[in-house]
Amino acid sequence: MARKLRIAVLYNEPLSGIEASRKYISENGQLQDGPPKAQKTKVKAKVPVDPQPVDLSELGVIEEMEDIKGALANLGYKSSILNVDSDVFRLIDFLREEKPDLIFNLVECVENESLQEMNVAGIYDLLKIPYTGAGPLALGIALNKPLVKQLLTHNGIKTPRFQVFKVSEKILPNDDLRFPLIVKPAREDASVGISDESVVYSLSELRKRVRFIFEEFDQPALVEEYIEGREFNVALLGNKKPLVLPISEIDFSGLTDNMHKIVSYDAKWAQGTIAFEGTKGVCPAKVIPEVEARLKEIALRCFNLIGCRDYARVDFRLNSVDGELYVLEVNPNPDISDDAGFARSARTLGWSFHDAIGKIIESALERVI
Repeated sequence: MARKLRIAVLYNEPLSGIEASRKYISENGQLQDGPPKAQKTKVKAKVPVDPQPVDLSELGVIEEMEDIKGALANLGYKSSILNVDSDVFRLIDFLREEKPDLIFNLVECVENESLQEMNVAGIYDLLKIPYTGAGPLALGIALNKPLVKQLLTHNGIKTPRFQVFKVSEKILPNDDLRFPLIVKPAREDASVGISDESVVYSLSELRKRVRFIFEEFDQPALVEEYIEGREFNVALLGNKKPLVLPISEIDFSGLTDNMHKIVSYDAKWAQGTIAFEGTKGVCPAKVIPEVEARLKEIALRCFNLIGCRDYARVDFRLNSVDGELYVLEVNPNPDISDDAGFARSARTLGWSFHDAIGKIIESALERVI
């Protein structure tokens, strides 16, 4: 009988609000010298707070880890799980001891710094351990939103016109930038820093929101033209010939009339809020064949341009005025929880959640065989 592959699932818990576990979950599921099991259950916020004392997007990684742990057991893989907190040496010791055949990489930051995501992947490379998802370069590029937009524009892919403001600069928009605008942190993902107040209509509102980004996130502010229209998520899986999964659309009809039709932080993470309950994914999206073909073609170009691997998601807006498609974001290693958009697209294709996880693993292994 062939030996079962050993897969290590690596993730990170936020350092504030929950004590970081000091060891890992063994194959029999027992948490060793870590927080109580009650803290390992699915976590959703009940009340929106801006800014968040605990990053709920990181808490969502716990849910993602639990879902993948169950899928691995269903698929017959041996697994171990490690919370990668601030102790990089412990991570290295864990990998040397466990000697996994593959890492399922869910790490999104270290010490609450998103930029460290790429460096953790670099450790896997240095130790010559294969892992799922994008490599360090793609992860670093994708987290630098202005750089991604420059790459897209240079390659003829439409993205909203933008400007980056740094702390030392005067907050004065370029002449070609048209209100309304949307203001985001330049180096975050998972809608961190985005709320209904992110959409601004005047210079005074713009300056207020840009200063908010400076103060709360200590990084440049990315300012984009706000594109009114439908929003689509396009999931991809594979490497040499990535498969484009059924297209999903965000249904904003549950939002109130005075709310902007955006996927804010609350819409993604704050269960029980109007934003969360009023933004639902619909798959397959009802689009004409021409738009569907364009979405798929551009998504594939973005996947290859950024250097994504195994799985990714590209977010679009279809301008309600001119019918043009604009890329909002390219997401390597997107959320693949059982209730996330990626899994929704996979189910529309006829796959179970376990099937989708198995295919991501197969894609990663194909790169090293």
